[in-house]
Amino acid sequence: MLTRRDVLIGAIAAAAAMRFRTGLAKASQPVTPVNFDVPAGACDCHTHIHGDPEKFPFFPGRVYTPETALPEEMAALHRALRLQRVVIVTPSVYGTDNSATLWGMKARGVDARGVAVIDDKTPESALDTMGREGVRGIRLNLSTGGTNDPAVGRQRLQKAIERVKSRNWHVQMNSNLAMVIATKDLVAASPVPVVFDHFANAREELGPQQPGFADLVELVRSGKAYVKISVTAGPRADYAPFAPLAKMLIAANPERILWGTNWPHPNSSSGRKPTELTPLFQVDDGLVLNLLPAWAPDAGVRRKILVDNPARLYAF
Repeated sequence: MLTRRDVLIGAIAAAAAMRFRTGLAKASQPVTPVNFDVPAGACDCHTHIHGDPEKFPFFPGRVYTPETALPEEMAALHRALRLQRVVIVTPSVYGTDNSATLWGMKARGVDARGVAVIDDKTPESALDTMGREGVRGIRLNLSTGGTNDPAVGRQRLQKAIERVKSRNWHVQMNSNLAMVIATKDLVAASPVPVVFDHFANAREELGPQQPGFADLVELVRSGKAYVKISVTAGPRADYAPFAPLAKMLIAANPERILWGTNWPHPNSSSGRKPTELTPLFQVDDGLVLNLLPAWAPDAGVRRKILVDNPARLYAF
């Protein structure tokens, strides 16, 4: 028979567990109002959903453990930014489990598309199902997974292209400029679109002259690659170093540029243990979105970046 003390201890434990779960929901929200006319149908092309770990357990081989970032928080973010559509990308912390991404897409409805992570064991039937639910590409998490070997990167890209070429999907690469150099010929010959995350992880402080950036610009200019001009840096007062990179890519081919928040801004290189909870970066996405008119002063070009290019690539 439970004593009053047992009940009290149980209640305290339950309350503590609830505080832990709800305390994780700390994803940032915009502070700065958007200061330009966002066109109807605008899309945030790079976000993640981190569900309750009890429902969506993390991959044992992950390199960090993020706080939660829930669909309702994402919806609030996009209301503030006046963005209608979203692309949810499976983050590395889930390995090849795309459940949280699909959950977030379902919550958003017809305005959501997804990018999944798969491996050789993922059956075609799973790709069929994900395609019906709105997945339009697969992601290679090379940088977060620590893959810097060009031979490995080339092999994985070739396999990914083979898996999706009959589906009208694309391959998204989270890599770096060294991998851009190493895979340039494969990207140029690819029968499917290839998308580079986050400026291909170019180091903004090194500017357009850094090795590999010219190769990225050439792939964009030729129409062989898309680039997401999504800022991965944490909160900062000065985003100016990104401007030369963004302007050069946009000038090369505005029809191959995508924009994204990278919400909820996970900190994948905090130095903490992989299983230790790592706070999300608190980024003012209103301030970051307001960079776009400076990078692309022409409203028609901004429409391509925010509306037309995502509609084409993700089949909205």
